[in-house]
Amino acid sequence: MQIDIIAPGRVKERYLRDAIDEYSKRLSRYCKLNIIEVADEKTPEHASEGVERQIKAKEGERIAKHLRDNAYVVALAIEGKQLTSEELAAKINDLGLRGTSHIQLIIGGSIGLDDAILRRADFKLSFSKMTFPHQLMRVILLEQIYRAYKINAGEPYHK
Repeated sequence: MQIDIIAPGRVKERYLRDAIDEYSKRLSRYCKLNIIEVADEKTPEHASEGVERQIKAKEGERIAKHLRDNAYVVALAIEGKQLTSEELAAKINDLGLRGTSHIQLIIGGSIGLDDAILRRADFKLSFSKMTFPHQLMRVILLEQIYRAYKINAGEPYHK
């Protein structure tokens, strides 16, 4: 299975990069992982709705360039469906059994995802009703993908 994580911006904090590297290494046993970073737009403080829409559209265009027709696209969105770790594992397993070999997970920028990206998504996944920093979300997402593969392999996760 190939898994792409597509997100705007670079992760600047060393501790987050270290965590991303660690989970990427752990996942290499189970899947081919690509982390695709697209340029992000700076959002001015007190930006109007119109400016925010323009920013989302620009980031959305950059994300869309990486989306593949044959991939199952998952957009992370507050309004998406919340799953347990076991349900996420079952979803990944089920996609593989149905012949899906490429999953693309999209994390929005600081103000979220463009509507065009949300419409393109095959599934909208929510981790919480709360908002998380998009750079930290990469770590959380990688951890949950790793946990899903451990669950599907019948391997213990906690040591």
